Amino acid sequence: MKTRGLAAALLLIGDCRSKPSAQINSLVAEALSNLHAQATASELSNSSCTADTAVVRREWSTLSEPQRRNYIDAVLCLGKKPAKTPAAIAAGAKSRYDDFVVTHIQQTRTIHFTGNFLAWHRYYVWAYEHALRSECGYEGSHPYYNWAQWAEDPRKSPLFDGSDTSLSGDGAYIPGRNATCVPTDASCFVRLEPADGGGCLNTGPFKNWTINLGPVQTVWPNIPLNPQSNGLGYNPRCLSRELNPQASQSTTEERVISLILDHADIASFQDTMQYVVPGDLGIHGGGHYTIGGDAGGDLFNSPADPAFFMHHAMIDLVWWTWQSLGFGSRDDALAGTITFMNNPPSRNTTLRDVIDLGYVAVPNVTIAEVMSTLGGPLCYVYA
Repeated sequence: MKTRGLAAALLLIGDCRSKPSAQINSLVAEALSNLHAQATASELSNSSCTADTAVVRREWSTLSEPQRRNYIDAVLCLGKKPAKTPAAIAAGAKSRYDDFVVTHIQQTRTIHFTGNFLAWHRYYVWAYEHALRSECGYEGSHPYYNWAQWAEDPRKSPLFDGSDTSLSGDGAYIPGRNATCVPTDASCFVRLEPADGGGCLNTGPFKNWTINLGPVQTVWPNIPLNPQSNGLGYNPRCLSRELNPQASQSTTEERVISLILDHADIASFQDTMQYVVPGDLGIHGGGHYTIGGDAGGDLFNSPADPAFFMHHAMIDLVWWTWQSLGFGSRDDALAGTITFMNNPPSRNTTLRDVIDLGYVAVPNVTIAEVMSTLGGPLCYVYA
């Protein structure tokens, strides 16, 4: 069943997660308290979403085994339903799940290193959650993966332990691989050494998961090229993954806390979250490269691994916490243009800009409508 209400969320804070994330838990609790006070004082929530009806998103490890299985079954269900994307647009779109991958591939250059990055992905994850519920019988809220809690070794997380209540584990070990330079060989800010996986999943519920789309621009070896340069051709293959403890050092509690507390303006906050700098992947890149494989190797096709949505729910939690700690002053904070690293140069993002998720098939919204998780079609908080 769904856990609802800010009060219920506050009760969950102290009991649900382990000590390594105590500081993050404290900030989340403070953010919840602020949001509750703000909603009460200003009637922030819309008529269909109140403090009592908000769904509470929780960390994967806090879910019961039946709740995890319910989520897994719903994801597998999306992978079996037919795509809504016409073959003329994406010949590789074979499932309802692929509709989400197509949209991300098509819009990558206008939703990363842009002013809409956080809002776009907030709505995207919500749309995925909505599809799991409305089309595949999922009964809960969308979980998140708290990277900081498992930064020492992500392979120990219940999300990646390879059990039947996980999203499968590491990929099969591929020996003899070279290190990966991030972001590029020419600008090798982080030299990411191979870990113990890299190949196809061979444990857990997603060991037979088929990726149909991409890659577009991959840094990952052993992934066959797509027959179309835009990555939308049919390219069936296994789901590869490499859980990398080196990459996860960019998502430690210290890094997350610093991001939230040491960046008072949205430009600094989101740039620090996204940009790779010498010695640091950033928490966005760190989360992707922690998962590796398709999720880490190709920005365009990264949602092909269902773990993508756990990672981006955590990205949203960090933004939500940062927003809520501003007690109203950060609700409408935007910075950045509408093109990837402002290339080509473009206008600034505005609250009036529309988010259109294509054949994901949810109503278009403005950025303003999803700046609050209690606003627009959204109705959730975090614990």
